Amino acid sequence: MPNSLIRIQEADFDVSAELAALRKGDPRVGAVVTFLGTVRDMNDGSQVKGMTLEHYPGMTEKALEDIISQANTRWDIYQTLVIHRVGPLLPEDQIVMVAVTSAHRGEAFSACEFIMDYLKTAAPFWKKEDTPEGARWVDARIADDAAMTRWNQK
Repeated sequence: MPNSLIRIQEADFDVSAELAALRKGDPRVGAVVTFLGTVRDMNDGSQVKGMTLEHYPGMTEKALEDIISQANTRWDIYQTLVIHRVGPLLPEDQIVMVAVTSAHRGEAFSACEFIMDYLKTAAPFWKKEDTPEGARWVDARIADDAAMTRWNQK
């Protein structure tokens, strides 16, 4: 049975340390695929001075567990790690890390992409950007919805 670790936290994380811990003691692993999302300084043509990420404790973790469970049924993967930060963040700060291990890269790439697509559209996170024009809530992008929809066709 695949294992998963989900953490919602304000603190930053060390990508190298997280990947080393994820792989440790599992000689079956032949592939580790990682996605790392960071805060950009521009969005929709406006400067972003910072952002605040909010979530619904309990509900967010449950949604992420469901997403990972779906990935486990679609692909032969071993370990899954999702770290998502909340609270105030600045440009260049790390927001999210998704890492998947498997025997082969194809399984890990697909599962990682699936988890990230669903995380962007189905997980209860809310993002407010601070711009020179004032604060604004950010809606899901049409491209994110389209990315998620394609998984329903497979």
